[in-house]
Amino acid sequence: MTNSKEITSPQFYARTGGLAYLIIIVAGALGELFIRNTMIVPGDAAATARHIAAAPFLWRIGIAGDLAMHVCDLILAIVYYTLFKRVNKNLAILSVLFGLIQTAVLVANKLNLMLPLFFLGNAAYLKAFDPQQLQALAAISIKAHEHGFAIGLIFFGFECLIDGYLIFKSGFLPKFLGVLILVAGLCYLVNSFTLILFPAFANSAFTILMAPIFIAELSTCLWLLIKGVNVAKWNSLVNSQPAV
Repeated sequence: MTNSKEITSPQFYARTGGLAYLIIIVAGALGELFIRNTMIVPGDAAATARHIAAAPFLWRIGIAGDLAMHVCDLILAIVYYTLFKRVNKNLAILSVLFGLIQTAVLVANKLNLMLPLFFLGNAAYLKAFDPQQLQALAAISIKAHEHGFAIGLIFFGFECLIDGYLIFKSGFLPKFLGVLILVAGLCYLVNSFTLILFPAFANSAFTILMAPIFIAELSTCLWLLIKGVNVAKWNSLVNSQPAV
């Protein structure tokens, strides 16, 4: 049986955060790379509509995976707050707030992915539109989701900047992870604002920026899951401060 000391230990929180982070990475890759990217044909609304209509349940799996990812976002936010409030409580709270805004935006944005299923369904009221119109509406919904995702990730980018700083200053996690997460935060911001301000360059920016993001997040995930925190340095930090 797990005792109360184990449950409140920093290693318990680190491993919980690492597991949540792993689910976030796997679910995000499943939905975006292995489902939607194989079904969406850029510039071809008709082909995209055919793929979705042929495999609506697969499309729904991608949405469900995204929602599971966002549940884990909240778990990771609480883990980070618990670990980093000793480093800087105000910044730890600010990180949680940015994370909550990101999660709220991205969860609401999933409605844009539900709309193509409605437009491409068999409901009688859809007879008011011709097939090309419905395909166009489905394509617009997918485009809206793409931009909604970028907007949500702006807040995640700022969250990463804060988390990177907290990791770097913590002493109980390696500084290189903090640097990697800081870089990832900058990449998220550049990627999102490029899509919003300079959409013609969005694909090129995404290709360049996703590599450092993936390296940073996977490295942090695996470190939390496998190595955890330096307990001696954690205890030293805790013992040097009043309880919070």
